Formats: sequence, structure tokens, C-alpha cells
Amino acid sequence: MIERLFPPGVPTPKNPYSPAVKAGGFVFVSGQAATDAATGEMSYGDIQHETRVTLTNIKRILEGSGASMEQVVKVNVYLLDERDFAKMNEVYVEFFGKDRPARTTIGCKFANPVMKVEIDCIAYTG
Repeated sequence: MIERLFPPGVPTPKNPYSPAVKAGGFVFVSGQAATDAATGEMSYGDIQHETRVTLTNIKRILEGSGASMEQVVKVNVYLLDERDFAKMNEVYVEFFGKDRPARTTIGCKFANPVMKVEIDCIAYTG
């Protein structure tokens, strides 16, 4: 069974995608950015701020989908500037601690040229 999920309290996508899709024992979280859940607007700032807002959105999506950060098995991080890698990691470990999933980090350009980070993930709920 496949469920397309729009958990309450998370940013509503402005484009045609679901924040999360549950399939079998997995939750696939779409790429998230530093979007303020209350206003739906971007919350720009330094890389630590944008990473924190982004991971908070992911945490809320997972919780609203019946999963948790501890169940994340794979993360993809996209950075506008690869030099932000260490500062992004400082915030990343606040959310994952010792439960570290597999991860890929890529430097890229975004359609929104002001955005600094986008993160997606996959969680296993068994």
C-alpha cells in the first residue's frame, strides 16, 4: 500500500509533490528547505539556521508519518556552497546524534538561488 502524506504542522508544498510517501515499511521524505511551517515562506539565514529549520521540518514530517529521526536510514544533503559542510554538520549531529544514517552530501545550484541547503531522507518503520 502506498500513502501520500501531508502531516499537520509542516510546510505545505507550493509545487506538485507530497511531503512524504509511505510505502511498505519505508517513509520517503521529499526534499525540504528552510521553510517556516507557520507562514509557508522561506526562513533565510546562515547555514546553521537553514539546516536547523530544514531538519525541524523533516522531524515533524517523520513524526506525522509515524516515524522518527532514529529510524532514518538514508539522507541526502544538497549544499549551495561546499564550504558550508562543517557548519551544516554541527547542526546535523544535533538531530541525529549517535543514530547516524547513511548519507550523501552534494554541492549544487538551486532553482531558488538564495537557498543554502535542501535535505531529503528515507526512514524504515518496519
